[in-house]
Amino acid sequence: MAIELKNEQDKFSYALGMNISASVLQLPLDVNKEVIIQCVTDLLNGAQPQLEEKEYHQIMQDFQKKLQEIANEQKKKVADENAKVSADFLAENAKKDGIKVTESGLQYEVITEGDGASPKATDVVKVHYEGTLISGQIFDSSIKRGEPVEFPLNQVIPGWTEGVQLMKVGSKYRFFIPSNLAYGEQGAGGMIAPNSALIFEVELLEIKSK
Repeated sequence: MAIELKNEQDKFSYALGMNISASVLQLPLDVNKEVIIQCVTDLLNGAQPQLEEKEYHQIMQDFQKKLQEIANEQKKKVADENAKVSADFLAENAKKDGIKVTESGLQYEVITEGDGASPKATDVVKVHYEGTLISGQIFDSSIKRGEPVEFPLNQVIPGWTEGVQLMKVGSKYRFFIPSNLAYGEQGAGGMIAPNSALIFEVELLEIKSK
């Protein structure tokens, strides 16, 4: 039978229950819901806990360790899957007309060839760019922001450092970057998963200075 929420205190109390329940249901481990309910009921009614403080802390430490192990296993699974998907994508992409592959494995396609100078790794460059996953999902875009960016070329991911040096001012290239030349096993942020190959469309606007 549903409990009647008569006032704000009842609603707040119910909300706390919802919060606790959501936390329990999100756990990647099996739990005994009846024991949890009984423990909460007992403690709220002033009963002494059935676990000693030392045992409680040890159980929670073991629990945190188990959660970390599960998270690491999930991350490795995702990384292994991404590594295969990325490798398959790059292998097929390399066969396409107009795709060039460097010794490092970086792939690029010339969209527009400029006639200006080419930067060195120590230069600061000004570019417009758009980065996508191999699924086509955009994760970063100076074009959408409407504002070019400037950065030292030797302070970005290796695929950028190598690739932009191949360009001349006025050029626009599309780079297909293996994960080891991008963010590798760590990934980046919430969108770039471990071992993800990335695609960047880059327009070199200017070489600023060293």
